[in-house]
Amino acid sequence: MDLSQIKLVVMDMDGTLLNSKSEVSDQFFNLYKKLTKYEIQFVAASGRQYHSIIDKLASIKDDITIIAENGAFVVQKDKELAKINLPLERVLELIPILRNIDNIYYTLCGKKSAYIETYDENFISILREYYSEYKFVTDLTKIKDDDFFKIAVYHFESSEKYIYPAVKHFEKIMQVKVSGKHWVDLSQPNANKGYALQLVQDRLGISVDETMVFGDYNNDLEMLRLAHFSYAMENAHPNVKKEARFQTKSNDQAGVEIILEHLLKAKS
Repeated sequence: MDLSQIKLVVMDMDGTLLNSKSEVSDQFFNLYKKLTKYEIQFVAASGRQYHSIIDKLASIKDDITIIAENGAFVVQKDKELAKINLPLERVLELIPILRNIDNIYYTLCGKKSAYIETYDENFISILREYYSEYKFVTDLTKIKDDDFFKIAVYHFESSEKYIYPAVKHFEKIMQVKVSGKHWVDLSQPNANKGYALQLVQDRLGISVDETMVFGDYNNDLEMLRLAHFSYAMENAHPNVKKEARFQTKSNDQAGVEIILEHLLKAKS
């Protein structure tokens, strides 16, 4: 396996680069500095809000590409490369339906902010980790002054068991993505990390064979297909392990950093 050809490294955040405490390791930042000397490009690709991603990667945010909101918003060094909006009419259709599903919490994700109708402190404590910018509103259907990317739906126990069956029928008209153990995202059909990564690869002139991707959940599947060096974390969903060509240690065992060490050795 020849890693010396790698020019682009793409990392999911939660369950991948971030450990279970939602932290980025000092080891990663040290490896990043060393690898940039070889002109390797880095992409952080997450279902998170753009503001949340740059908070986690503040020291390098101006030098990397950000794929946020599962591919609906792509920014490279402060330049917007893509913005895939969820039409207002779709929002107006979905919100009343979600209000009638028991024991779920939903967030309308916009460019300026995320928006919620609930004051449930248990959910808000979770939300703060993924959305640095959020606002309380009395009615999500009344918000007009923002670009909407997706609706993120949360269940405290299981997204696949309690959310997905209730919204699966929307797959005929939009993307319904189980993006984590507790989350399902509703967005435009082409708002996925694979579509966003293809834009980045085309812009940089970097091929599949020159790309390395790390992921752990179903919202990473499309982008894993765009890298010869595709890695599933040890803690990954079975679908991801099936899709990826390779596997590394878990996010709590520095799985990303281990492979980046190998990449650095191959480059040097």
